[in-house]
Amino acid sequence: MAEQNKRIIKDGAIIADDWLLLRPNVGALADTLPGDVSIPAGKVIVPLAAWLAQKEALAARADIGVWLASDERPEALKDDLARLPLIAVDFPKFSDGRGYSIAFLLRERLGYAGELRAIGDVLRDQLFYLARVGFNAFDVRADRKLEDALAGLTDFSVRYQTSSDEKAPLFRRVQRHGAAQ
Repeated sequence: MAEQNKRIIKDGAIIADDWLLLRPNVGALADTLPGDVSIPAGKVIVPLAAWLAQKEALAARADIGVWLASDERPEALKDDLARLPLIAVDFPKFSDGRGYSIAFLLRERLGYAGELRAIGDVLRDQLFYLARVGFNAFDVRADRKLEDALAGLTDFSVRYQTSSDEKAPLFRRVQRHGAAQ
């Protein structure tokens, strides 16, 4: 059901993507209301509005993920997090950083433990920072090479600040030589 030969970065590796991203605001579905969107069989990532409108029917399926636009609140999913294997966060343009906050809230405040995927205008320069706030999967922009983007996860070897991936700041992790014992 997913796009043929589509690949993503997940957990530090390039893998085949077996999920279909449903974007009702594009193409033939542009004028469809969320409650009227037909959700196909198979692994499908639906927009938040479609999930909320069709929740009763979709909640029984184990192959449904939800994507959040950058102006939507992750708290809308707080009661559904345990049943969602995947949540995607859309980056409509490179300079829109609201998705970082959404990811951090999902991981740290709401305790989401499933796949957290960055979608949209996702570039190599963002991957290291996206991973820091909790993303573990990246659907890199189609005009970019995945192998190059994958290297972006290791652009920096030291993390100074705390985040989802490092709970202690650098000064608490470093043993100072010559310090009084």
